[in-house]
Amino acid sequence: MRLLLDTNALVRWHLKKLRPAAVRTVQRAELVVVSAISAWEIAIKRALGKLELKDTVDEIVARNGFVALSATMRHGDLLRELPLHHPDPFDRLLIVQALDEGLTIFTSDRAFEPYRVPVVWA
Repeated sequence: MRLLLDTNALVRWHLKKLRPAAVRTVQRAELVVVSAISAWEIAIKRALGKLELKDTVDEIVARNGFVALSATMRHGDLLRELPLHHPDPFDRLLIVQALDEGLTIFTSDRAFEPYRVPVVWA
């Protein structure tokens, strides 16, 4: 399985707050991807005082052997066709990235359900 960690799953992974079954899912994945979108979301939440995370996303990705995924113009353009079931712009970008890159989103956010994106629940 090729997983794209959503931002919350990435933070919970880093803080060792995932359920054991979820940890095993990540460990068994053929590929684990983290989007640049998550770095942006974490930076914004830190600036607003909503999240305390000392390590950078780049450090977390490198330390865990994850693969970084850039956000591209194509990903932005694909948002034009994505139904507005969910207003969170970060999650919507992760959805189009997963669809475009053939990835399964690893999340605990039920707002992903209305989309046709493959999901594994964290």
